[in-house]
Amino acid sequence: MKKSIITILLNFLALVSFAQSEELIKFGEFDRWLQRDIKESAIIGGDTQTLFEVAPSAHWTKANGKLNVPYTNQGGSPWATSNVYAKVSGISKTNSSVYRDRHLDGYCAKLVTHVVKVKVLGVINISVLASGSLFTGEMIEPITGTDNPMSKMNMGMPFNRRPKAIKFDYKVQLSGEPNRIRQTGFSKVTTVAGKDMPEMTVILQQRSEDAEGNITAKRVGTIVYNFSESTDGWVEGKCFDIHYGDITNSPVYTKRMELIRGDKAIYARNSKGQNVPVDENGWTDASAIPTHAIVKFDSSHGGAYIGSIGTTLWVDNIKWVY
Repeated sequence: MKKSIITILLNFLALVSFAQSEELIKFGEFDRWLQRDIKESAIIGGDTQTLFEVAPSAHWTKANGKLNVPYTNQGGSPWATSNVYAKVSGISKTNSSVYRDRHLDGYCAKLVTHVVKVKVLGVINISVLASGSLFTGEMIEPITGTDNPMSKMNMGMPFNRRPKAIKFDYKVQLSGEPNRIRQTGFSKVTTVAGKDMPEMTVILQQRSEDAEGNITAKRVGTIVYNFSESTDGWVEGKCFDIHYGDITNSPVYTKRMELIRGDKAIYARNSKGQNVPVDENGWTDASAIPTHAIVKFDSSHGGAYIGSIGTTLWVDNIKWVY
C-alpha cells in the first residue's frame, strides 16, 4: 500500500514537472478595441474614416474632441497596427488594413491586403497596395512622409522571459493568385513571382544602448512562419516553437530568419526619446535572456506595396507557452 502511494505521488510530480503554463499577451484576446474617427482633407474627398486600435474600449469622435488626434498606445496595450493617420504637406489621409471581427463569443483581429484608392480633386486617381500588420510596439503619428516606413515604428516591447512557444487561434484566406503584385501608386503595377502568404514573426532580442543613443541587439530567439494554405475555418490553440540561439546551421533556418540590419533594420525609441535603427549584430547563446520581444503578424509577407488583393489573416488569443 505504501509503495502504491509513493508511486502515485511520483507520477503526479512527473506530470507537474512537464505541465506547461500559458500567459496571455496583454490585450491578446482582442475583445477590447478603441475606435477613432479621422476626417480626411477636402482635397481627397473629406470623408470621415474610423480606425480600430487594440486598446481599452472607447470611441474618439468629434463630439468629445478626439477627431484627428495622433494615436499613442492606450491603457498599457503593447499592440500597434498598420491603421495610421498621415498628414503630408497639410493633407490628412488614413489607411485601415486591420479590423475588429467576430470570433466565438468575442472579437478577434482581421488583417487584410487590399488596394487603397485616393482621388485628388475628383480627378487624379492613385491606387496603392496595402497589407494589414499587427505588432508589439507603437506607430509614430502622424505619418509625415512615405520614405523609410520602418522609421515610423517603435518596434518591440520590454520582455525578459524565455517562453518555449507562442500559441494562438488563426484563420487564413489566400487570394488564389499564383503570383503577387507590386503597386506603389506612383509607377506601373508589376508582377512579383510567388504566391502571397500571411506571416507570423517572433523575435526575442538582447538590446543595448551606447552613450550616443545608438541601439544594437543580439538575437536570442526566433520564429518566422508563413501560412501557405487557406484554412477550413479556425485553427484553435496552435503552438509554434521558439528557436533559441544561433540557428543558422539548423534545419529550421530560412533566409527570412536572418539578422535584421542595414537598410532592413527595425527602429526603436532610445533613452533620449529618439527613434533610431536597431542593428542586430549577432546571435546569443541558446541560454540567454532577452530584453525585448517583437511579435508581428502580417497579411502579406513580401514587404511594402507587395502582395495579392484579398489575402487575409485572422488571429486571436495570443499567449506565451512556458
